Formats: sequence, C-alpha cells, structure tokens
Amino acid sequence: MSQAIEQLRVQAARLSLRGRLGLSGKLLLLTIPLVMIAEVLIYVPAIANFRMNRLNDRLAAANTAALVLDAAPSGMVPDSLARQILGSIGARAVAIKMGQQRRLLASADLPAAIDHDIDMRTMTPWSAIVGSFETMLESGNQAIRIIGPAPRGAQFIEVVTDELPLRQSMYRFSRNLLLVSLAIAVLTAALVYLALHYLFVRPMRRLTANLVGFHQNPESSARIIVPSQRGDEIGVAERELSDMQRDLVSMLHQKSRLAALGLAVSKINHDLRNLLASSQLLSDQLASVPDPRVQRFAPKLMRSLERAIAFCQSTLSYGRAQEAAPDRRMIAIEPVVNEVRESAGLATDGSITWINAIERGLTIDADPDQLFRILLNLARNAAQALESQPQSDAATRQIRVTGRREGTVAIIEVSDTGPGVPQKARNHLFEAFQGSARPGGSGLGLAIAAELVRAHGGDIHLVEGTIGATFRIAIPDRPVELQSIRSERARA
Repeated sequence: MSQAIEQLRVQAARLSLRGRLGLSGKLLLLTIPLVMIAEVLIYVPAIANFRMNRLNDRLAAANTAALVLDAAPSGMVPDSLARQILGSIGARAVAIKMGQQRRLLASADLPAAIDHDIDMRTMTPWSAIVGSFETMLESGNQAIRIIGPAPRGAQFIEVVTDELPLRQSMYRFSRNLLLVSLAIAVLTAALVYLALHYLFVRPMRRLTANLVGFHQNPESSARIIVPSQRGDEIGVAERELSDMQRDLVSMLHQKSRLAALGLAVSKINHDLRNLLASSQLLSDQLASVPDPRVQRFAPKLMRSLERAIAFCQSTLSYGRAQEAAPDRRMIAIEPVVNEVRESAGLATDGSITWINAIERGLTIDADPDQLFRILLNLARNAAQALESQPQSDAATRQIRVTGRREGTVAIIEVSDTGPGVPQKARNHLFEAFQGSARPGGSGLGLAIAAELVRAHGGDIHLVEGTIGATFRIAIPDRPVELQSIRSERARA
C-alpha cells in the first residue's frame, strides 16, 4: 500500500511538472487548427471560383461592348469613345473571330506581347485552382488574353487586359476571407470548448477528484461518488465507479473485522491447544484401563484429540502458509464415512436417519485426514439444516452419503432433505464468511471443504434440482508415472 501511494505521488509530481494545461485547454488548442484546416480547404476552391467569376465578368462586359462596336459602321466610333468603352470594361483591346476572319473591334495602348492566354472554354476545376495561385504568386503588371464564347454566332471573343487589378482583387478577397475564417474559427473553438467543458471536462474532473479523495481514505463511505442521472457513457462510468467503491468499502470493513477476528482466534487456539495437549496426556492413561468399553472408545478419543490439536496448529499457522499438501494414497471410503458419522454425533441421534450408500470396496486416491475434514464439514452443515426444520419422524429427516467411481474419478455425494440453499447464499457459496445460509453461521465449513478438494485437483459443487441440498465431490486419481513404474520393474 505504501509503495502504491508513493507511486501516485511521483506520478502527480510528474504531471505538475508538465504544466497546468488541462483537458479543456488541450481541446481548445486542438479545435483552432482543425477549424483553420477546414477553412483552408474551403479557401482553395473559393479563390479559384473568385478568379473565374472575375474573368467571366470581363468576358460578359466585353460581349456587351462588342455588340455596340460591331453595330457601328466601320470607322464611325471615335478613338475617345473606344477608349472610354475599353476603360469601362477594364480592357486594352477587344477582338472577335467570325469564320476565318479575326476582327479587332477596339484597342488602346496594346502591349508589345501577351504574357498569358486564358481560355475559359476549356477551363477545368484543377486548372482553375492552379491558375489562381499562379496569378497570386506573380509580380508586376502582366498582360493576359481572355478567350471566351462570343455572341451572334461568332467563334470566340478575345479580351486583352492587365493582370494586376485581378491580382489585387484576389488579395483583398483572400484577406477578407482570412478575417472571416479567423472569426469563425475563434467562435467555433469557443463553442466547442464550452460544450466539451460542460459535457465532458467537468464530469471528468469530478471523477478525478473523487478518485483522488477516495484513494486518501478508501474506508470512508462518505468518499463514495454520487452518480448523476446521465444515460451516456460518463453516467455509466459514474454508476459503475459508485458500485465498485461501495464493494471496496464493504470488503475493507470485512477485512478489518476478519483481521481482528483472526487475532482473537489465534489467541484462543493457542490456549486451546495447550488444554487439548493436557487432555491428550490424560487420555493416554485410559489405554491401561481394562474395561472393554474404555478399550473400544479410547483410540477414537485419542484420534479426535490429535485432530483437534492439528486443527489448532493449522489455525495458528494460517497466514504464513496455506493448507498442507495432501498426503494422498488409495484408501477405502466407507470407514472414513463411518468415522464422520460418529464424530458428527449422528450415530446416536435418532431424529436424523443416516444412509450410507457407498459402493462396496470403493477406494479413493486422497489424504484420509483431509477427506475426513471435507465430509465432516458437509455432514455438520446437513445436520444443522435439518435441525432448523420442525420436528418430525426420522424418515423425512435424512442424510445420504453415496459414492461411486466413474473411470479414474471417485464421486461422493452428501445430500439432505432440508430446506436447501437459498439463492442469496449460492452466489458466494464457497467463500469464507459469505456462504452461510443459517443465522449465526460463519460459512467456513464449505470454504474449507472447497479448498481441500481443490488441493486434490478435484471439484465440488451444488447439484441443482434436488430435494434439500446435494453436494457432489469429484476427486480424480493421480496420473500413473509410467517412467517410475518401469524403473521399479527394472530394479526388481
């Protein structure tokens, strides 16, 4: 725990060194360039379309002037009027081609050479984009010739004009578009920032603050987050975090109680072991008593005291090691079952019928002491379940132990005719202090039995659909080591 706290402190120090730029600030910095990229993608076709519109405007004005100039008799248009017409449309010359003849309608200050030809009849979107950027990147006043469709059946019309006014208008359009784009980007970024801040950043800050506070005192139920009514992923995260924190607080409280209980049990077992050792010394003297009944029960009493002392020693060593590895060997099951009946006090209890349905000669590859503990815990649980039922004849209060072999697996079932296991207890049936269905029960019996069965590589579970409760134990035989058998045969 101390190492985890220290790691969190180091991580917090690293985050503070990286600056105070939070999630909302990062979102703001990310939104502005993304909006600007979108504006750039809009600007490229926009500037190309602006240039094409300007060129088409020049052609439209030139078509109007061509109609006027072509309608007048040849030489009847004064030069001053021609200059005014050309000045009004921003052109130096206007020419028209009809058939095989090209006719110059009007001209004023013609340049010595034409720098660029722009044919609007064959203009494509890509050439319009390329041409617009070429116009903006050039310098000086270039002379350009614009060619487009002509009115009144002519093949085309030509307009010679200066490129500088077009370039300047494109610069103004770009500047205005840039200012509008910046305003849109700032407004969009602000709106996105506010939306994300209230929808995501504030809930994430609340979750983060709760996690930090809960980490400081995980046993306090006041630090559990109160989930909101949101139905999205953040609402789900809040509810799941609240449930997880409640489970963790409950588990920590239980662990604290178990730690205190374990200390008390260790003290009690220490003194109880000494008392049982004294009782064992006294029971040794019973072996010399010639009474047949004493000779019959003295070995069983000594065996019970030895087991009780071993259980106390196991409790004292719990926490430093798990259950001892089983000392497995092939043993008969029926004698162990009979000993369980006597130890559980069911041999003299006439109110409960004990039914032994073990197959004759059935053996199991198991530790006899641990198998005894498994069956004793199950038998005591069954007896306690039957004792909670109203008194009736022994025929309806039964404990049945059956045993059979399925190939290399020994199957033992312990069943009773009691009320069964409630659904609430089934969810934590084999967990310590969780699986008891009886008021005041500790739930340790099934937890110990399950641990011992798993140590044998077996399985224990509750059989569904039976009267009362039926627990099935399956313990497989250990695999035969062929190599060791061959070595023993070779030595023989």
